Amino acid sequence: MDFSFAEVLGALAVPFAAKEAVVDGERRFTWAQFDARTRGFAAFLARLGLHPRAERADLANHESGQHHLAIYLHNSAEFLEALVGATRARLAPFNVNYRYQAAELTYLLDDASPSVVVYEGAFAPVLAEVLPRLRRRPVLVQVDRGHGDLLPDAIPYEAAVAAHSALPEANGDDLYILYTGGTTGMPKGVLWRQADIFVTALGGRNFRGGGAEWSSVEDLVEAAIKRPGPRLLPAPPFMHGTGQWTALQALVAGGTAIIQPGATRFDPHTVLDTIERERVEVLVIVGDAFARPLVEALDGSDRHRDLSSLVAIVSSGAAVTSTTREAIARLLPHVKLKDVVGSSESGPQADAQEGRVFVPRPGTLVVSTDRARVLSPTGEAGEEGWLASSGRVPLGYLGDPAKTADTFPVIDGVRFSIPGDRARYVDDGAIEVLGRDSMTINTGGEKVFAEEVESVLCDHPAVADALVVGRPSERWGSEVVAVVQLTSATTDTELLAHCTDHLARYKAPKQIVFVDAVRRSPAGKPDYAWASEVARA
Repeated sequence: MDFSFAEVLGALAVPFAAKEAVVDGERRFTWAQFDARTRGFAAFLARLGLHPRAERADLANHESGQHHLAIYLHNSAEFLEALVGATRARLAPFNVNYRYQAAELTYLLDDASPSVVVYEGAFAPVLAEVLPRLRRRPVLVQVDRGHGDLLPDAIPYEAAVAAHSALPEANGDDLYILYTGGTTGMPKGVLWRQADIFVTALGGRNFRGGGAEWSSVEDLVEAAIKRPGPRLLPAPPFMHGTGQWTALQALVAGGTAIIQPGATRFDPHTVLDTIERERVEVLVIVGDAFARPLVEALDGSDRHRDLSSLVAIVSSGAAVTSTTREAIARLLPHVKLKDVVGSSESGPQADAQEGRVFVPRPGTLVVSTDRARVLSPTGEAGEEGWLASSGRVPLGYLGDPAKTADTFPVIDGVRFSIPGDRARYVDDGAIEVLGRDSMTINTGGEKVFAEEVESVLCDHPAVADALVVGRPSERWGSEVVAVVQLTSATTDTELLAHCTDHLARYKAPKQIVFVDAVRRSPAGKPDYAWASEVARA
């Protein structure tokens, strides 16, 4: 069955009307209130007359026939309301990185060409600078958080959610757009059918009953009533997939999405306070960039925290290193820690079994290096290929037919998503994820995956964070260089010895550059362009 967001969340709002759907700091919204506000925002959009220009069946995979809505907000109830409200009105919502400066924001908005921009007042100065550069001026909706006057012609968000109008009937073919972070190139808009992203990433499978897709909305609602979803706190920004998807997962299960106060930046003490106060059951993070500050906050506190409600920590987008994993097990022995691998172009693909070995989710497999065949889990172990997904995968990249054909190839009549991670099967059919191909360093004829070296470095007790890049070398063609942030004193000699104890010698860095802080995005994503500049300098 193909479900739209509006169909699923509207059905859940009936039995859970009085339950909290979203907690945003001191603000609390029941399911009935969340449903009414998303319908109100959808009614406002419907009154603008932004009807689809073409239906999905008449379009190529890189094309959109819908009007687009940009969400330029910090984590907030309004972010989730705008996203769901847009889908109710048959507009395609997409995320805006709030860290972008004017030139980057101009590129993104010109690429996506939104008809509506919902933005936070704090971002008004950058947006005002960008608006004259755009090919078309969108309708502006400003969320007021005490940041000054409205931009000219902007509509207050609270006035928009108070609208009333008949709504169009959304369907599973309608689009949901997720822009990539741009860590390996310019940001690209990944076009997902709502029905496909729902099954792949938002709770469209009954994992408590074997993992099959829900056969009806009624079955999903009945299961949620019997066992409601968790009180879940997504610590990463909603402007990236992990934050959005996990917040929506909580809602699709009839749970509650919790947003910590002051969500403009990650503060481990605030997150821990929120877990304690709101009785959070599931915390979502992104690798050591989030996990290590939490460990330090717990280790450095002399007061007892009641974190007994917390049952699971899920890390998506980056794995938690073994040293940090051991610290969490010591500090929170009752909490289960799970790593999930995936991407904007695939959704969640596999769950960690041990280290870099993952148990594949439905539709996840490995295809050959030449992308001509699917590798067999029971075949010859060790053949390297590409981590891939089949079945419910995205349509393509907005406006880019060539990149769409490259990332979403057809093999033996089946369409796949191949985001760019190298992988291979191990003996028991699990998948070892080797690393992103774009961050592979070819040195002296050997191939080194940056993520593998980073993981080993971060397991050293003196290392707070590390990024590994390639640097041009007359002798090796390219040489491995590590950019490292320390927590305590050590030497490059000691770190190199640590690497060669766990890795082949050719994988060890030729040089280690120490920095005060490794640069990452608010979502914990590595800034490899910055690391390359540091290494070359």
